[in-house]
Amino acid sequence: MEKNVKLDLLGSTGSIGEQTIDVVRQTGSQIVSICANQNDKRVEEQAREFKPAFCAMADEQAAKRLRLRLADTGIQVFGGASGIEEMIAKSDAEVTLNAVLGEAGLSPTLAAIQSGKALALANKESLVVAGEIVMRLAEEHQTRITPVDSEHCAIHQCLTAGKRGDVKRLIVTASGGAFFGKTKETLADMTAAEALAHPTWSMGAKITVDSATLMNKGFELIEASRLFDIEMDRIEAIIHRESIIHSMVEYIDHSVIAQLSVPDMRSCIAYGLFGGERRGAVIEELDLTKIGRLSFYEPDEENFPLLALAKKCGRIGGGMPAVLNATNEVAVEAFLGGRIRFGGIEEIVSEAVEALMPLANACQLAEILAADKSAREYARALLSKKG
Repeated sequence: MEKNVKLDLLGSTGSIGEQTIDVVRQTGSQIVSICANQNDKRVEEQAREFKPAFCAMADEQAAKRLRLRLADTGIQVFGGASGIEEMIAKSDAEVTLNAVLGEAGLSPTLAAIQSGKALALANKESLVVAGEIVMRLAEEHQTRITPVDSEHCAIHQCLTAGKRGDVKRLIVTASGGAFFGKTKETLADMTAAEALAHPTWSMGAKITVDSATLMNKGFELIEASRLFDIEMDRIEAIIHRESIIHSMVEYIDHSVIAQLSVPDMRSCIAYGLFGGERRGAVIEELDLTKIGRLSFYEPDEENFPLLALAKKCGRIGGGMPAVLNATNEVAVEAFLGGRIRFGGIEEIVSEAVEALMPLANACQLAEILAADKSAREYARALLSKKG
């Protein structure tokens, strides 16, 4: 690599975080700060390898444990959400890579933007929950946001092929998840182990379940709309089982530009760290002759209705994407904990979204965060009633 970068790594113990560490090793980049949620043992290992100036744990008890683990070093350890924000502000990193899971990643996204650093964004919920606010703040602070999600990273690259005003539509590919081709009746009682058997990607449990329900693709459509400032009705999903084409852009002359590579997130991570510059390979070469064929299918919104619900919430905007995300987080957690069946995810989310439609009027950050809280409370009440 020609040049490395100094970065804040947020969400260091998750799938993206661990793959980022591999990219850092390959590129010789420097980790200035690290944060995670509860896994203080793994953060200690990372800190001793990369010697950052700062570490932070979202969980206060984990922060206390980490301070003891790192007592023989000069590393400053922060705790809680406010501690993570303080760490970002103190760090002299050039880039913040945000791979925090869920709505919890919104606060670090806003902190990174306000710190004046470039943002490599792997936390889709920041844009799902408060996309308009995030993008407006980024414009005010002239912050460069480079997407790390494979689909949005692909679109970002494809948009360099033409003028933004000549874009007809964005085409976001989806693997179809573990349950592609199954009916709603068959899906109802699928187990967590079955849902986690993703055909092409190795990801965390929550996002893998979202892939199985197609909710993850719904989130990505909302994310694309906010990130690239394009109407929801001009963004489509298509099932592509091989996960070789990561997304496409169609222009007004009906030319379709696609981005292809082996399904390996390290390429997207490097792209995000270096702000879209190409500085050498961190993944294997793509051999299309070994792939043989590329297949495409229409998404099955009848048997996977959460995709259609996500598109509806994205079109409505306001507080509805936040409600969608919050209720889904609660339902997926319950499913992974064995409290509800697979079909219960859709039941909880759909019922909660319908009941909380008045929250569509939320537009300020405080209102959106209040909508998120109300949605979680409503979803938990539904779980208690059904349980």
